[in-house]
Amino acid sequence: MKKIYLFLFSVFLFSSCMKGKKVDLIVHNAKIHTIDGNYSIEEAMAIKDGKIVELGPERQILNKYRCDETIDANGKEIYPGFTDSHGHLLSLIDQRLNLDLTGTKSFEEVLFKLEKYASKRKFIVGRGWDQASWTNTQFPTNKKLNELYPNTPILLIRVDGHAALVNDCLMKKAHLSKDSKIEGGKVFIENDKETGIILDNAINEVTKLIPAFSLKEKQSALLEIQEELFQFGITSVHEAGINFEDIKLFESLISKNKLDLNIYAMLYPSKENMDFAQKNGHYTNKSLSIRSFKVVGDGSLGSRGACLKKPYSDDMHTHGFLTTSLAELQQIATFCRKTNYQMNTHAIGDSTNKVVLDIISETFKYKKDHRWRIEHAQVLDVIDIQKLTLCGAFPSVQPTHAVSDQRWAENRIGKERLKGAYAYKSILDATGIMALGTDFPVESFNPFLTIHAAVQRKNEQNSPSKGFLKNEAL
Repeated sequence: MKKIYLFLFSVFLFSSCMKGKKVDLIVHNAKIHTIDGNYSIEEAMAIKDGKIVELGPERQILNKYRCDETIDANGKEIYPGFTDSHGHLLSLIDQRLNLDLTGTKSFEEVLFKLEKYASKRKFIVGRGWDQASWTNTQFPTNKKLNELYPNTPILLIRVDGHAALVNDCLMKKAHLSKDSKIEGGKVFIENDKETGIILDNAINEVTKLIPAFSLKEKQSALLEIQEELFQFGITSVHEAGINFEDIKLFESLISKNKLDLNIYAMLYPSKENMDFAQKNGHYTNKSLSIRSFKVVGDGSLGSRGACLKKPYSDDMHTHGFLTTSLAELQQIATFCRKTNYQMNTHAIGDSTNKVVLDIISETFKYKKDHRWRIEHAQVLDVIDIQKLTLCGAFPSVQPTHAVSDQRWAENRIGKERLKGAYAYKSILDATGIMALGTDFPVESFNPFLTIHAAVQRKNEQNSPSKGFLKNEAL
């Protein structure tokens, strides 16, 4: 009897695909989450030319459309593609093509990986180490690097991209020393000698010396990353900062119909990029969209480069710094108003967030629906949270930062400032709108870890058991 029912259903399905309007694909026997106003769930959908024509009950869709292909989803859940609203494809490409130090448990492990890799390169670049996860949580020095590699330039970038360890060979090539004065950057000194640790804009002095990878190498890495993103259901990425030459990388794949990932690219405010914005306005080329600028307001909390109103609780000699001066921030804001581009500003510390909110408040006078973004909005003075809604600021946050930083966050900023840190529920209550992202490769681009961190305030290992600042869960 069961075989007869299966046969009859097959005949019904075949006949239903022979009548009605022609489409390319029907997906049925599914739980399709439409994310409409009612969050309704449908059983089937018809698709033509890559677009959903209709969603509805299974029988309705199967009767109304004929198709070349059907997919029985076997009752599984189907969601719209995820958008990672803050990622770094280009940084991930560099990490894949260079030495990946993600997950290293000690500086000794970094040196071990370096030894296996060193023979392959004349200029060694690595990224992903995080001293906060080591037994010795102090920044390392370059003493061992100088002993082992006296004539090979070495650049080892911290996981957040805001601190790096370089050897003396590279320091000399970049003309960096204890006497260097770099606005928005820092060269660490100990016992009147450089330690090899440099922060933020000081890193720019060495990265411009790195030999470039070929376009073909970058294309290959990007296509691999694209497939991995698709496997996690990510179909769109807001690329948080590109240089002018990076546009060529994306468009070279678009011209070959190989870039299926939707990319919302933010331009760094260089002269070439500003000229591009003036000439092209809001720019679209198939899956690539460009209509915003990414501005780096300060550094990271983990590297103590985030700009705070008062000194760090675990280092009273510093309160961080702005990596883009107030005058430059205001100039970029004026340019963005004139070109009708979004201004999306990296703001970690409470001082930087206050500065950015003041700038956005000026824009609010001219355009209420400007949608200028604060990227991270990580540590806010509690009194500044309500200012978000008063100026129409659009917060873009990365929930996995909260559960990664929870090990040391209170030590960095103290209990009082923690009240306005990673305060996603308070921010959402104030603004009514929020974009979520991962900040990969700083964190994993797995969107389910982001959702888990946002809702449970726990990391992948379900730590801490009660959730970090659980009152701020979404």
